[in-house]
Amino acid sequence: MKILMNNKGKKFLTGTGDLHTEQGYIKQEEIASSSPGDVLKTHMGREFHVLEANINDYIQLMERRCSIILPKDLGIIAAYTGLGSGQQVVEAGTGAGAATIFFGNLVGETGHVFSYELREDFSKIAEKNVKGFGLENVTFKCQDVMDGISEENVDLVFFDLPKPWEVVELAHDALKSGGYLAAYTPYIDQVKLLNRILKKRKFQDIQSVECLVREIEVKDKGVRPKTRMNGHTAYLTFGRKV
Repeated sequence: MKILMNNKGKKFLTGTGDLHTEQGYIKQEEIASSSPGDVLKTHMGREFHVLEANINDYIQLMERRCSIILPKDLGIIAAYTGLGSGQQVVEAGTGAGAATIFFGNLVGETGHVFSYELREDFSKIAEKNVKGFGLENVTFKCQDVMDGISEENVDLVFFDLPKPWEVVELAHDALKSGGYLAAYTPYIDQVKLLNRILKKRKFQDIQSVECLVREIEVKDKGVRPKTRMNGHTAYLTFGRKV
C-alpha cells in the first residue's frame, strides 16, 4: 500500500483512480507503476514523494464517520496490557475501526480480534477499512455487546462505550486468568464509577491514566513547546483478572 506526500507534508492515500489535488493530478497508471522512494510529478509540475504506508498513515487517511482513538492512547493500551503476537482481543465499540486495525496488526496472523458494534453503518465502514489494510484476523459482530460475549479465554477486552461498567461482568467471564480489561472514557465521573465496579468484581492492578502529548517546536531562533497540543481525549482505565 502506497501513499503520496507533497512538499508540505500532506499525505494522500492512493486508490484505484487518478489522484486529484489542488497541485494538479497524477494518473493512476503512474502511481501503480511507482515504487517507494520515487518522485512523481502532477500535470502542473508539482512533486509528490511515493512512500509505503504504515499503520498510522492508513488510520489517519481511511474513511470515518466518527472520531477515532489516537495513537497516543492506543500505545498506552498496548503498553499497559502487554498486548502482543498471538493474543486474542475482544473489543466493543468498533467505530471506524482504528483500534481494531491497531490490535489486529499487533497480535498478528496467529492472534485474532473480535469486534462488537451496535451500529450497522459503523460496522460496515470498519470492515471496509480493515480489509483495505489487508488484515484477515478480525471477526466483526454487528450486535449489542450487552447481549453477551461468546468468546472465552481472551487476553484483552477493550471497551469504547458510554457505560463500560454495565459489561464488566461479561468481560470478566470472557477473560483468561491474568487477562486485562481496558476502557476508554472521556469523563472523570465514568472513571470513578468504573473503578468502583472493577473493585467490586475483584479485578486487580486497577489503574486510570490520562495521556497528554505536547510537541516541541524547533526553530533557528529558539526551541519551545508548541502552543497547541493533543490534550485530553479520554481516560484509560485498566483492570486485571486474577
